[in-house]
Amino acid sequence: MVVATVPVAPSVQEHAVITVIPAVSMSAKHNDTQIKEISRPWQDGRMKNITFIVTKDCQLACKYCYLVGKNEKERMSWDIAKAAIDYILDRENEFTEDSVIWDFIGGEPFLEIDLIDKICDYIKLELYRKQHHWFESYRFSFSTNGINYDSPKVQKFVKKNINHLSIGITIDGTKRKHDLNRIWKGDGAEKGSYEDVVKNIPLWLRQFPGAATKVTISSADIPYIKESVLHLYSLGIHEVNINCVFEDVWKEGDDFLFEKQLIELADEIIEKELYYDFACSFFADYIGKPIDYHLDNQNWCGAGMMLAVDAAGNFYPCTRFAAYSLRSKKPIIIGNVRDGINDNLLRPFLSLDRFSQSSQKCLECDVASGCAWCQGENYDTADSSTIFQRSTAICKMHKARVRANNYYWNKLFRKLELEGRREEFESKRPKQTMSPC
Repeated sequence: MVVATVPVAPSVQEHAVITVIPAVSMSAKHNDTQIKEISRPWQDGRMKNITFIVTKDCQLACKYCYLVGKNEKERMSWDIAKAAIDYILDRENEFTEDSVIWDFIGGEPFLEIDLIDKICDYIKLELYRKQHHWFESYRFSFSTNGINYDSPKVQKFVKKNINHLSIGITIDGTKRKHDLNRIWKGDGAEKGSYEDVVKNIPLWLRQFPGAATKVTISSADIPYIKESVLHLYSLGIHEVNINCVFEDVWKEGDDFLFEKQLIELADEIIEKELYYDFACSFFADYIGKPIDYHLDNQNWCGAGMMLAVDAAGNFYPCTRFAAYSLRSKKPIIIGNVRDGINDNLLRPFLSLDRFSQSSQKCLECDVASGCAWCQGENYDTADSSTIFQRSTAICKMHKARVRANNYYWNKLFRKLELEGRREEFESKRPKQTMSPC
């Protein structure tokens, strides 16, 4: 498909909050007191997120993966993808957000790079042909395991769409942490994927200098948190988004091991002044306070506000409500590409908030702010088919994080005060915001 004659919309960088930082020595000192923090979502989160589940296949069989129904058979066809795009773009009066993120997931999305390339070309042409308000503000987003990132087809796609592209490669940290969970699928001895991924990190960072990676923590890899975050920094990744799995996998004492690792990481970051150029989402000074009943009653994530479509053409309020994401419940389908979205099925998701699904114990918790949940996990673990029952499997891990955060920020602020830099730091740093899942 020829797209060279289509006018090019302003680049994503003109719309987004993107921090581009050159690679620096981890021991470097800086005169600038601006401290690196986790980037705000593109358009401050004020956009429509539309997800194509292009495949349920993946080269890996990660032990903590919530996608319990991955398979090689369910792959999206061009006809289904086109029908979904046409349905959405023909209803501009219903999809009124100023911006849009077209998100592609799997399994591993880049296994379907030919289909994705065709989808993105069609989206661009239709946005232009229809003079759609999203033509000036759209983005293609990917979370990939990074294994085939350097393939010619993927690289051709990246170069063609670089100004409207966001790609995150998942690398879990050091080789021993990464290979503990992120293993190749198949029979026989376990084979880790670290070497297959890390070789593509330099290419990825050259193309996306401000890119962040996503790290997942499970019970088995808690002892490797500190070394892994520092290792990712040493690779030139300046922003590490990291979280504990929401599933109930935690063992007795995990919270104290978790807190110990975070405190050791805090010491390293502060003593080496890594906070000038690097950020870790585990350290956020908005967490660990009682909730504000007027300001904190929103839902944690965008379930119901976003839209996902699978290979069968079914619509979901979030990918976590598709069958391959659920262990014990039936999928919640809110429509399809032929009949459209059923507003009655969608309406309960639009009424979700903190109070409607939290227990009184959670609402009255002294450190409730910043305590996250996954809407799909809430549904999957509820004792009935409700979406209004919050899972609290990460309760003790959140409290451990709060204790480590108190240590980190007290130590950092004390250091800045002794150096006479606290006031300047407070005046320059951006306001932190909660990042939805």
